[in-house]
Amino acid sequence: MTFEMQQFSLAGRTALILGGSSGIGREIALGFQKAGAKSLIVGRSREKLDRVSAELGADGAHPVAYAGDLRAIGELKTLSERITADHGPVEILVNCQGTTEIKPALETTEAEYDAILDTNLKSVFFACTTFAPLMMQHGKGAIINISSLAAHTGWANAAAYGASKWGVAGLTQTLAAEWGERGVRVNAIAPGFFLTDINRTRMPEERKAEAKRRNAMKRMGELHELVGAAIFLASDAAQFVSGATIRVDGGYLSSGI
Repeated sequence: MTFEMQQFSLAGRTALILGGSSGIGREIALGFQKAGAKSLIVGRSREKLDRVSAELGADGAHPVAYAGDLRAIGELKTLSERITADHGPVEILVNCQGTTEIKPALETTEAEYDAILDTNLKSVFFACTTFAPLMMQHGKGAIINISSLAAHTGWANAAAYGASKWGVAGLTQTLAAEWGERGVRVNAIAPGFFLTDINRTRMPEERKAEAKRRNAMKRMGELHELVGAAIFLASDAAQFVSGATIRVDGGYLSSGI
């Protein structure tokens, strides 16, 4: 078999983007649809879900947006059952849910730590174990976890966030090793500095300036620049790629210390 450009197409596939109502998740959902997939999204804000649902061209008769708190693990099974009943099995899963707190480790409370780990790691683990079995039944599936540069090096004032993203990196490789022979590929994308809704307000101005200074391209990323990597990992063009993390960081980590 020779390579064909059609292998990048997601036509006829159902993709579920958790955390798809804003930021990176929204951009990937819209990009997947342009690549031919049916994009479904999950988020907590009904207002944001409705906005992205309209962008996806939902007609009301076939819901593409589902409200749910992914930190409540029991809701994942309910979501899985509803989505499967509405659209059939999910073939592509993107774990894009995330939160952070920028503050010193000594000032981080147990509640803040739990909120970050529950959202960024625990919900990713259980989303994978909830949706992977149907992929295994069909012998094919792609899971993409959104990691971080914080899974490659230490970041001051982001200890809990860093712990969660190192966990996502380890989880990605472990599940890839465990599920590969059953047809499920598990990969990750590690975004560099992008101005998302989360860091637009929480990231100090001096840190934004430092991010640009240290970046090889001397700028922050545009959200649409993440979409190509996601389409690749979800497509048959990456059918022998599993356990990998693609850094989309403008050369940030390549710039040294």
